[in-house]
Amino acid sequence: MLFYLTLILGAECQEIFEQQNDDFVRSMDQSYLRGLLFLQNSQTEDGKWIDSSYGSEPGVLGMAVLAFLSRGDDPEFGPFSKPLARSIEQILRLQNKETGYIGNSMYNHGFATLALAEYYGLTNNIDIGPALKKATNLIVSAQKTNPKGAWRYSPESKDADTTITGAQLVALFASKNAGIEVPDEAIAKGKQFLLDCQDEKGGFGYTGNSGANLPRTAIGSLILSLDKDTDSKPFKSSLEYLRKNARFGDQGHKFYSLYYTAQAMFRASPEDWNTWNLANVRQLQATQSESGSWTGNYGTTFATSAALLSMALNYRYLPIYER
Repeated sequence: MLFYLTLILGAECQEIFEQQNDDFVRSMDQSYLRGLLFLQNSQTEDGKWIDSSYGSEPGVLGMAVLAFLSRGDDPEFGPFSKPLARSIEQILRLQNKETGYIGNSMYNHGFATLALAEYYGLTNNIDIGPALKKATNLIVSAQKTNPKGAWRYSPESKDADTTITGAQLVALFASKNAGIEVPDEAIAKGKQFLLDCQDEKGGFGYTGNSGANLPRTAIGSLILSLDKDTDSKPFKSSLEYLRKNARFGDQGHKFYSLYYTAQAMFRASPEDWNTWNLANVRQLQATQSESGSWTGNYGTTFATSAALLSMALNYRYLPIYER
């Protein structure tokens, strides 16, 4: 891209463009660092947060872990190694040692498993491997007993929805990237459930193909891209929906929406990502509190972690964030 800018605009304009981009990255990183410092300073000694009832849930712990990992600091010896270790240890304490189930809902289990997978892929912590394998196997076994071939609130659920299914599938992709065996059939069946929930305009519904919205469509589009199914009509139509509807979050679940929309737009195209990312970072900076946090649904820790993760694609550090 810079080569063509040089031909069209000349070396002087290229230098201005690069400087503006560098300024944007520095500004974004400062905001990101302030958010991480808030998470570090508000964490309890046992690796949890007490801003709300959600702050001790393993899924929220997992989101915070991902936010710490995403900046690229050394997870074992870097400036945030202690809060990372505390939360990882707390997630492991919350895991059922026999079944591998983490927490009391598949929402929690999915995000916590994703965090374990990404941490395991970036460290030499041998304690994570067995726990991650059990957590991954729990996802696979829960799907086998589900008539929909997908997931909902508990491992025993007989129905399914796109949000919980998406969380499990992202966790499975991350576990597979980390070297854990994941059956291809598990991903294929889960993806098919999502496709059954896509409407004619490319949007994804909740339990069927009606009631599409931004976060669900971002989830569906993300799963298709993670499965390298980007030449298909369902993926291309999901992009059309996102281009028409992607904005600064969703009115009902703003930060949850940002978390998934960022990943979907990043995988859409460089042009889609650059436009969306610039607007997202600027608006997040305008709403970031003096403490470095954001406030929204499910408590300050979740909102801050999700906001940071919506900016984390700028680092391209986590394996799950690679194009």
